[in-house]
Amino acid sequence: MRITRSVALAAAAALAVAGLAGCGSGGGSSPAAEGTGVLNVGMPNGPQTENHNPFLSSSAASSLGYRRVIYEPLVMTNVVRPTDPGKPWLATKWEWSGDYRTLTLTVRDNVTWSDGQPMTAADVAYTFELLKKTPALNVDAIPYGDIRHSGNQVTLTFPKPQFVNQVKILTTFVVPQHQWSKMADPATDLVKQPVGTGPYTLKSFTPQTVTVSLRDRYWQELPKVKEIRYTSYTDNNAQTTALANGTAEWSFVFIPNYKAVYIDKDPEHHKLWFPGVLAIHGLFLNTQNPPFDNPALRRAMAMVINRDDIFHQGEAGYFYPKVDNVTGIPTPAGEQFIAPEFKGRTWKVDVEGAKKELTGAGFRFDGATLVDPTGKPVSITLSNPAGWSDYITDLEIIKDNLSAIGISATVDKANQDAWTTNIDAGQFEASMHWTNSGPTPYDIYQSIMDGALYKPVGTPGVNGNWGRFQNAEATAALEQYANAGDEAARTAAMHRLQRIMVEQMPVIVTSAANAGGEYSTKNWVGWPDEQNQYAPAQPTLINALDIILRLRPA
Repeated sequence: MRITRSVALAAAAALAVAGLAGCGSGGGSSPAAEGTGVLNVGMPNGPQTENHNPFLSSSAASSLGYRRVIYEPLVMTNVVRPTDPGKPWLATKWEWSGDYRTLTLTVRDNVTWSDGQPMTAADVAYTFELLKKTPALNVDAIPYGDIRHSGNQVTLTFPKPQFVNQVKILTTFVVPQHQWSKMADPATDLVKQPVGTGPYTLKSFTPQTVTVSLRDRYWQELPKVKEIRYTSYTDNNAQTTALANGTAEWSFVFIPNYKAVYIDKDPEHHKLWFPGVLAIHGLFLNTQNPPFDNPALRRAMAMVINRDDIFHQGEAGYFYPKVDNVTGIPTPAGEQFIAPEFKGRTWKVDVEGAKKELTGAGFRFDGATLVDPTGKPVSITLSNPAGWSDYITDLEIIKDNLSAIGISATVDKANQDAWTTNIDAGQFEASMHWTNSGPTPYDIYQSIMDGALYKPVGTPGVNGNWGRFQNAEATAALEQYANAGDEAARTAAMHRLQRIMVEQMPVIVTSAANAGGEYSTKNWVGWPDEQNQYAPAQPTLINALDIILRLRPA
């Protein structure tokens, strides 16, 4: 349950993949869809503030996922099958130069915006110019160079190779120049009347429910779904109840006892599918805050976290699998990338070892209380949205674990909007969070350690490095990986990143990610599943539109 962050990845010869996604806490309900042409989507993300900006992860459009059916990407990708080639969408063709410094896009003809104006190569070029000139919207920090268009082609150049950013670039949302060029500040304007090339337009907005309706014409065959109602429920429990009684038909939410409270309510129609991906969840520490800027303290904390308890209790034994390799790389998915020195090295709870680590770094114990080198007792606030029940349980476990080494921890069950804002601006102490996904661990480490994504505390607009970690060696290794000319150079950079991760411990990794979802086949069929893995089953990912286009009345 997380807010969708970003598509990220590239495979050497094939286009691939997207980012992780999510949920939080919400409220409201909507009628059943049977016979009405309506699809009811739910997310547990709490009351929403009206903002339809597709580039901002904090907008309602991102939180609930409806940006995916209003705005469209150049290329459609699939995180479940990362080696599959991308599907042409607003771009019919794309070609990278051998050094990944130039991209030539062929823009699809006969596509119109929802206000009737034609979508052209000029709009695509404008979109990339917008990202280039507006750092707050360029959340992946793509270094755009020259941007040109002629006829139906757009050519992008970059100052350095974009091997690792292929998918981030190719899955960019395209926005209309005739609307966005008139905005005072595209990074802060609320975009209350979204104009996109997708098959749906905004019909109504309330803090609880957003409704989009089908356009009269669209460049593909019109979907059978005439209207989609996105309801934001108060929390995971409210969302689960809505799924169980059929009020919601599609969601991505953590259900602790999923078989009894969801599947068994309608075994014929209630389905879920949670395919794994190469990404992680863990405790992100604000590394700008003393004493948590001290890697010895972070290493000691990692040594006392009980990952088995987090998996079995917090994640109900199925949702996010345990990650226990010291590099933070999920296995078996990432086994081939783990350096020989770290193969087989796993975390085991070691309180005495953690205490030795601390006293060797200038910390001391005053009775049962840990005191930092300046003489202050060590305390920390662990924060996540109140409705994210698995994360909250994870934090309660971590709180108890940290008490074993004298750290006083408090669990803050935060408001969803406030939490999102604070994470984005780096105004937090510690929080469970996720990383982007990819076909290699590069995207994991970039989300954790990339100095190119660093912004000072108080500055919003990040998409990675939420813990504000600064390490020149890590940034250089990521740069080396991204610019490597062969696999040997990439392997050397990957092994270097693993050593930095183990030594510096900027994030305490606990779990691997999934890209799953719950859905009902009572009114609609055509969903992805284990036998037909054409998309992840999550309503906030890029593939949501691809799924909706395939749905047919039951």
